[in-house]
Amino acid sequence: MSTIAVVPGSFDPVTLGHLDVVARSARIFDEVHVLVVHNPGKTAFIPLEERVALVERSVAELDLGEHVVVTSWSEGLLVDYCVNVGARVLVKGIRSQVDVAYETPMAIMNRSLAGVETVFLLPDPAHALVSSSLVRQVASLGGDVTPYVPGAVAEYLRREEDTR
Repeated sequence: MSTIAVVPGSFDPVTLGHLDVVARSARIFDEVHVLVVHNPGKTAFIPLEERVALVERSVAELDLGEHVVVTSWSEGLLVDYCVNVGARVLVKGIRSQVDVAYETPMAIMNRSLAGVETVFLLPDPAHALVSSSLVRQVASLGGDVTPYVPGAVAEYLRREEDTR
């Protein structure tokens, strides 16, 4: 039996920390779905379709093979997607105690709702302090985000800044 894992996120934008979690998940699980989701608690900086395209380009550069799928989901609960594709595991990157406090109730609820377990991966120290919101802030103020994001994202953010 193959194990399917889902790595969900708003990826607004995708960072090198996100990609580190995807790459490590691909080494652990037979199939990995990178799921770009809409977070109802946030206003998106990058439109969903653009985020999916940026994640696809960034994951393709990692050359992880065909067992990594990039898609989006906005039709209900995250665990509904998991049930639809036969995934039994969610993988979440955890940078700090704040992330643990935020993710723990959701992990318990997802297990209760659908029997989907959550695995927390600690960050590579090089990416431990990087968040999408911090990248957005630095980019919006004209700072260099290339050390924190894949090339496709840095290029996208530069183009967007040039049009403003």
